[in-house]
Amino acid sequence: MTSGNSWVTAQWLDDLLQHNPPAETWRLLEVGYNAEPSYRAGHIPGAYYIDTQLVESLPLWNVVPPEILRAVLCRCGLRSDMTVILYGRGNYAAERLAHILLYAGVNDVRLLNGGWQSWQRAGLRQTIDLPPAITAQDFGAPLPSQPDVLLNLAQTRQRMAQPETVLVSVRSWDEFSGGSSGYHYISTAGDIPGARWGHAGGNSQFIADYHHPDGTVRSPQEIAALWQQQGITADQQVIFYCGTGWRASLAFLLARALGWQKIAVYDGGWFEWSQQQKMEQTDDNPENS
Repeated sequence: MTSGNSWVTAQWLDDLLQHNPPAETWRLLEVGYNAEPSYRAGHIPGAYYIDTQLVESLPLWNVVPPEILRAVLCRCGLRSDMTVILYGRGNYAAERLAHILLYAGVNDVRLLNGGWQSWQRAGLRQTIDLPPAITAQDFGAPLPSQPDVLLNLAQTRQRMAQPETVLVSVRSWDEFSGGSSGYHYISTAGDIPGARWGHAGGNSQFIADYHHPDGTVRSPQEIAALWQQQGITADQQVIFYCGTGWRASLAFLLARALGWQKIAVYDGGWFEWSQQQKMEQTDDNPENS
């Protein structure tokens, strides 16, 4: 797995835009959930908008099947050999898509550190103009090219049976300890048995332990030191998860920046696990026989 720091500064991105490299070599996307009105009110010049609802499916918000994902990425003009730069009004949507793009096979994925707010703080130009529509005829690689970085429930359970596997809950302490489910649409509080806490203090909207107050990401080395306190280290087979995949994607990207090789995200997270647990308990109830 290729490693390297995925985060770029607003100045780096502005320099790129000023040099105007060939359109077929890169793409800039603003990523959001129901956030297109904000994008249309003002965005980074050259940025296209993509909604996470195109790459996630109900009812569990898991990633759409590969054939649908391929069609979505091609409609957005994305190819595997491009540099794809992502940002959001809050960056969790962008981080979720970054992980999905790596799973799909995009080789070079970057994130604007601090998202839209960092661009605004730098006083850089914005526009309401929409870039020209563009599509790609072919993604340019098998999809998914990195299937091992995104796991379904069965794959996660299979890996949990291996002694070197560590499940890492990228949720707040309140969620991890069972005080709250963390989401209005998840009824069950608790966590997956045997999981270790990913030191993700805060809530589902902001991991305070992973960020500076201005929303930029702390250094991966600082996060690794927090993980080590919980017995989470690079030599293990690490599976990150959260409620539905967004926060876990950030943890994955941090571990990837550190050069960790045996890392993945359990896509369904606590939402799918708790739903499955309910179903299995219902099936085991003699009164339902």
